[in-house]
This record gives sequence, structure tokens and C-alpha cells, in this order.
Amino acid sequence: MTREEKAVVIGELVEKFSANMNFYITDASGMSVAQTNSLRRLCFDKGIEYKVVKNTLIAKALEQMDSDYTPFDEKVLKGFSGVMFSGEDANAPAKLIKEFRKKSGGQSPVLKGASIDTDLFIGEENLDMLSQLKSKAELIGEVITILQSPAKNVISGLQGAGGKLAGILKTLSEREN
Repeated sequence: MTREEKAVVIGELVEKFSANMNFYITDASGMSVAQTNSLRRLCFDKGIEYKVVKNTLIAKALEQMDSDYTPFDEKVLKGFSGVMFSGEDANAPAKLIKEFRKKSGGQSPVLKGASIDTDLFIGEENLDMLSQLKSKAELIGEVITILQSPAKNVISGLQGAGGKLAGILKTLSEREN
């Protein structure tokens, strides 16, 4: 690969890292060609972009970012690396990895590291926690539900109390007659 080609790849990676605040770096070494194709197909179906890139190019692209990604240098950017870009859905790649493992019966791909809104997670032990993160839409839904709950309680209380009050008044008026 020439310097010009490397510069183009680094530029593309910088654009991807800037546009996607959530990305995962995985190791899919040891997978067969069929398994790799299956992983790529699953990524495509889920709207996740998967690219295999040299570690040095990833490192140079991350150096150009505003955030500090130096913890990735020592532990994450070693060996075979593939990058999963997920856009706004931070937990989609983690769920995809777990789903792929279940289907294939293997332990690959391995999570080497992830960046979720510039927070770094290094190591396979973070996969379960990352898969349980709630998406922005889920969090907004929960907030709306919480905000609606007191209003529903007041309305149901008024409706219930109003019915009781009407019943009491009716009983009292019948007693007077």
C-alpha cells in the first residue's frame, strides 16, 4: 500500500470515527471465510458497518481525533482488528456479537475495545454490560413513561373519587327522601 493509499484510508477512518461516536474494535481471527462472510452479512442486515483495517492506520486515525484514545494503543490495537461502526445505537454491535456467537457456536469475534460517546471500554469482559446499554429511543421512552405516570395517577384518582363522591351523594339524597 502506497503512502497516498494509506492517507486516503486514514482520512476515511477519521470521517467514520467523527460521524460515529460509537464504535467497537474486534478480533475475528481464526474464523473461516464462511463465518467471516456470515458476520459481514449479519452486520449489513443490522445496519452496522464492519471494516477490517490495519492497526497502524486505526491508530493514526484515532490520533487525529479530539478525544484521547491512547489506552487503545497498548491492549486493543494488536493482532487482527475489525472495526464496527454503529451510529447512534451504542449497544447494537455488542448484541450482534452475542447473536453471532450463539448462531455459530464459537467465541469469535472477540471484543477488544469499544468507544461509546468517547468513553473507552477495553476487553472482552465488557461485552455483557455493553449489550445491556439502552438505546437513545429506549431512554426517551422511559422518561416519557415516568413523566406520564403522575398525571395518570391524578386522573385515575379524580375519576375514582368522583365516582365515589357521586355514589355517596346519591345514597344521601335517597336517605333524605
